[in-house]
Amino acid sequence: MITPFAPLAGHQYMNLTTFRKNGQPVPTPVWFAQEGDRIYVVTLATSGKAKRIRANPRVQLTPSDARGKPLGETIEGHARILDPSEQEIGHRALAKKYGVMYWMFATLWKLRRLTPVFLAITPEA
Repeated sequence: MITPFAPLAGHQYMNLTTFRKNGQPVPTPVWFAQEGDRIYVVTLATSGKAKRIRANPRVQLTPSDARGKPLGETIEGHARILDPSEQEIGHRALAKKYGVMYWMFATLWKLRRLTPVFLAITPEA
């Protein structure tokens, strides 16, 4: 069975493209993890991508390298910022995929008193 997120399989990074109010796309390379029929991404609550998703949930996902060079086909989707009560599944999925590196970033956020938020992304229907 081919899933909508099949183009992301085996990749460590993807470009998460969010859209400004004027429609201009803003691609950002991010870590991601798939759990079930959703892709999870963590970012800071104050990040530009979180702000843009609050205004417009439309996103595009493209496998990429760490610098954002596209490596495959683009998938259309919708992103939602998860409530703190819903974040555990995203946290577990990212920790499982990225291991020690993920835990290092999580520790850094705590030490610097930064607030991460988790995004749940579903494919466009």
